[in-house]
Amino acid sequence: MSSCCNVLSPHEQRIQEEMQGKDDFKKGRERIYKILESFNTQRPIIDVERAKYFTESMKETEGELLVLRWSKALLHIAKNMTVYIDDHNLLVGRGGQPGRYGMLFPELDGDFLDVAIEQLPSRVESPFNISQADADIVINEIAPYWKGKTFHEALAQALPEDTLRVTYDPKDVLKSRFIVNETASFRSSIQWVHDYERVLKRGFKGIKEEAQQKLAALDPNSPVNNRERAPYLQAVINVCDAIVLWAHRHAELAAELAAKETDAVRKQELLEISEICRWVPENPARNFREAVQSQWFTQMFSRIEQKTGTIISNGRMDQYFYPYYKKDLEEGRITEAKAMELLECMWVAMAQFIDLYVSPTGGAFNEGYAHWEAVTIGGQTPDGRDATNELTYLFLKSKQEFPLNYPDLAARIHARSPERYMHEVALTIKEGSGFPKLINDEEVIPLLLSKGATFEEAYDYAVSGCSEARMPNRDTFTSGCAYINFASAVEMVLYNGRTRLTGDELVTFETGDPGEFKTWGEFWNAYTAQTTNFLKHAFIQQHAIINLRPRHFATPLGSSLHDLCMEHCLDLHTPVIPGGIDMGYFELIGYGTVVDSLAAVKKLVFEDKKLTMAELIEALKCNFEGKEAVRQMLLNAPKYGNNDDYADTIAREVDRQALEFTKKYSKELGVHLDLRLVPFTSHVPFGKVVGATPNGRKAYTPLADGSSASHGCDVNGPTAVLLSNFNSKNYNYRERASRLLNIKFTPSCVAGEEGTQKLVSFIRTWCDLKLWHLQFNIINRETLLKAKKDPDKYRGLIVRVAGYSAYFCDLSPDLQDDIIARTEHNTI
Repeated sequence: MSSCCNVLSPHEQRIQEEMQGKDDFKKGRERIYKILESFNTQRPIIDVERAKYFTESMKETEGELLVLRWSKALLHIAKNMTVYIDDHNLLVGRGGQPGRYGMLFPELDGDFLDVAIEQLPSRVESPFNISQADADIVINEIAPYWKGKTFHEALAQALPEDTLRVTYDPKDVLKSRFIVNETASFRSSIQWVHDYERVLKRGFKGIKEEAQQKLAALDPNSPVNNRERAPYLQAVINVCDAIVLWAHRHAELAAELAAKETDAVRKQELLEISEICRWVPENPARNFREAVQSQWFTQMFSRIEQKTGTIISNGRMDQYFYPYYKKDLEEGRITEAKAMELLECMWVAMAQFIDLYVSPTGGAFNEGYAHWEAVTIGGQTPDGRDATNELTYLFLKSKQEFPLNYPDLAARIHARSPERYMHEVALTIKEGSGFPKLINDEEVIPLLLSKGATFEEAYDYAVSGCSEARMPNRDTFTSGCAYINFASAVEMVLYNGRTRLTGDELVTFETGDPGEFKTWGEFWNAYTAQTTNFLKHAFIQQHAIINLRPRHFATPLGSSLHDLCMEHCLDLHTPVIPGGIDMGYFELIGYGTVVDSLAAVKKLVFEDKKLTMAELIEALKCNFEGKEAVRQMLLNAPKYGNNDDYADTIAREVDRQALEFTKKYSKELGVHLDLRLVPFTSHVPFGKVVGATPNGRKAYTPLADGSSASHGCDVNGPTAVLLSNFNSKNYNYRERASRLLNIKFTPSCVAGEEGTQKLVSFIRTWCDLKLWHLQFNIINRETLLKAKKDPDKYRGLIVRVAGYSAYFCDLSPDLQDDIIARTEHNTI
């Protein structure tokens, strides 16, 4: 492995050492590497037990309130699901077989589960294996019950014909159109953060006692109490019993294994595990190790409960774990090294649970076994002080020393973030595995305040999922929302309501022959008419989704950990919870592609008149074959990402038009439905339905991702990318949310202490500009090319994808090419 500058990131250097048989970096982490090496190269398997026992219980409880049925299903799972204790690990609790595994959630996609089981082992995006015996259980026992009962089927039936036409393939509603794409049918909830501190301080025994007291205090003659509140409270009691039972079964297994264990050290570890599992999460945690185990049980049982989009996040670990860590250090019960080992036992346990997307659309959106169990560090305390502490630095140290794509580490940055913290964040980024992603308090907190949060709630937000912010006990919106292909709208203007892929089919409506447009204003009006139509159908989708979801999903565990749910005896999936702040979002996909396309049309066709509309469309139709001169003209038109006022003004108008729509209509949904630019990996499949575009992009290739510039078009350096992001935002609207921004640097440009200081300055500039999100790849292009050519040598290569990091060799060739094509900046 080499680079033109002979400078490798520490992550690249470590991979080179592994190729040479060196493993000095493993010293002091023997336990963790033993666990990691036992599963890390395996293809994930599908474990069917959760689906099997969930289905068995749901068959028996038809007619009861859904939240009560759900809790009984979880109790049935807790009684019957196989419990495992991994060799070497100090933490216990998993939802499936040893190794990498995924679970099935037939309540979501049981209508095509039997078909998907046959496809999962061979699909390109995130394949899974399944044994024949388990496949038979799915096909014969699980899938038949859910036919006609799933949320996906109900949603397809609820959508009006014109909305259905831009959502699903009219001939097969199992296939997305990738135009106005709903996401609610492949997850029970969008990203979420629990109030883990409630469990650590009270235990599920205390939560159960609260529910019992509320139940006893209900007016027994009230019909609402009898039909709604009492079943809800009984569901909370059931789920508390379920997770405690599950923990006690682990305690029993640990004791059994200890009795057979011949190694004295492991025998003692198993006895300690048994003792801990008998205490937590039933009771309050008394020390750091109990706190970590209690939190792990909670997050793992939450994963069993429902398929939370992008996996349940971990909240502000450096805040709620810190009192236990500090006390144990002061009283001599733990060392920094032992605390690190315990946390890294959690990381390798996380890495074995793979968030399985059965839906082909979900799989395409979340390549490389995507995961976002964000651990939030830094930021501010509820009273507005800097929140960094010694545990904050321990998380950063773990990421610097232990290259694993779990957990997804998110660092909050604010204007007064200490220099030491900024330095360590920069050093961690320079490691080259894509961590941490950065979230900006200076943008997030004012927006949360504008939507009704108190200062204390806003200061205490946690990063959730890819790049969003959640306020435990105040956020209440859980519905998945639409991903909208704005690049397709450009194409529909060019082909008068049609696309190259769909030929003569009128997908939306005719906005007129573009060859007849005399002014840029006419073209822009046609574009806004198409995007307004997309937004209209996205909001129609959302209206149906919000009203349908409570009939299909419940979350008694998640509800038991939310103040407002417990106060009002309402499941978290209830459309309106008094006192809650409902914050959702819809995605603008292909932002850079759209802006650059519009800029090229405006400049070359209407202003400079270097191209006629007919010449442009002819070049696009033939995908620039024999039209390279036209393509070069388009590629050299003004481009977003260069601090170019021409392109950035158009970008701001694209942004404003979407904001104006949601400002007007989201109130009808009862939600802050904000504009977001976070594609995950959807810009790849969305690009596969869009022909060649006026920015010079070839047909069916990926669209621009997030708020990043189109690949190769940001030629004025990384600071210009930040300034274009700043210039294109409408700061006078509160209806905005995250903009995902990818930046790729060569290791040489951030080398040494000088490079670290440059990176810190760059991050502070981003913070000053009040941009929401920032993440980095620090890697040589040559490394990526070699990894694609010879994947067996580069299995450990981690790259930043889209709000998460993944093993490069787990990505599809299309997504690998997308990452390779990102602009590589050699200077800051």
